[in-house]
Amino acid sequence: MDRVTVRLVIRGRVQGVGFRWWARELAERLGLEGWVRNRTDGAVELVASGPAEAVERLAEACWRGPSGAAVRTVDRRDAEPEPFAGFEQRTSL
Repeated sequence: MDRVTVRLVIRGRVQGVGFRWWARELAERLGLEGWVRNRTDGAVELVASGPAEAVERLAEACWRGPSGAAVRTVDRRDAEPEPFAGFEQRTSL
């Protein structure tokens, strides 16, 4: 099974709508490791690592987000694997 790690930066109306909580819950259900946090520029950033299919499902879902979100863009880049311990919601950057 191929494992991949990606960094996503989600822009639009994504803060104040529960996006971090939603992303963490979905990532945990998909068996992914990594983290999610708000950024000072108004975006949400996340790093997800796990089976390629599960990472792809999370990335696709980020285009929708939770109810109340209005996603404008999702920038995706490959990332270096880190020693994750589950999927955490980090403090804002």
